Amino acid sequence: MPDLHPQALARACAEAMFARDAASQGLGIELLDAGPGSARLAMTVRADMIQGHGTCHGGFLFALADSAFAFACNSHDEATVALGCSIDYVAAAKRGDQLVASATELSRRGRTGNYDVRIENQHGELIALFHGKSYKVRGSVLAPENTHD
Repeated sequence: MPDLHPQALARACAEAMFARDAASQGLGIELLDAGPGSARLAMTVRADMIQGHGTCHGGFLFALADSAFAFACNSHDEATVALGCSIDYVAAAKRGDQLVASATELSRRGRTGNYDVRIENQHGELIALFHGKSYKVRGSVLAPENTHD
């Protein structure tokens, strides 16, 4: 692949990953934006995402944040996986809410990186805060290998 401007590279990586990401697509997640070390994804809370208390199940919020984290940490065309993640649920998301997860790279050095993700609803209200630590494995996002170490 020819050398690309970092913004164009990040977008190409995001589009390539999204095309292979059946999990995110199955949840109705949309790729809004991608840049070097950043990503914005959206998801509408569906009826099948509601748990017994009438709000969005935390697992779906985690999945949205984890996907945003994945797109951000793979934006440099270096295959990267999660080393560890945590989430704090701040407010409930309800059926029909349009959620946006915004991931930001805090650090990337050697084989590891740190990323924060904010999930907000359509009113700009904070729903969850996620932190992920990444680990660079062998290979490229745009030319994936079959195995990772």
